[in-house]
Amino acid sequence: MENNIILNKSRQFGANIVDAAVNIPPSFRVLGKQLMRAGTSIGASVAEAQSAETMADFIHKLKIADKEANETHYWLSILGKQLPNFNEQLIADLMEIKKLLSSIIITCRRKMKK
Repeated sequence: MENNIILNKSRQFGANIVDAAVNIPPSFRVLGKQLMRAGTSIGASVAEAQSAETMADFIHKLKIADKEANETHYWLSILGKQLPNFNEQLIADLMEIKKLLSSIIITCRRKMKK
């Protein structure tokens, strides 16, 4: 699993989200908790996909990760409006993860059609 790029990137992203969320000012803690929940769920769903029973199950779990990535982007955008410079690197990392997820899902769907 050391060479699993999406698993490694989503795990590191989750750790970075936790670091960012715990440093959010108290007046934004509720948003920070939402961000932490969604941002760490990406990696959890990717990890769960590693033991999928079928290709369809694998794709489904990655689609859940993609949905969590969309929610994470939402929370980052809200917090970014309130806390300037808060989310620049996190959004860049998130967009890379979303591209990887999309590519993996498309490739797997093509394989299923064959």
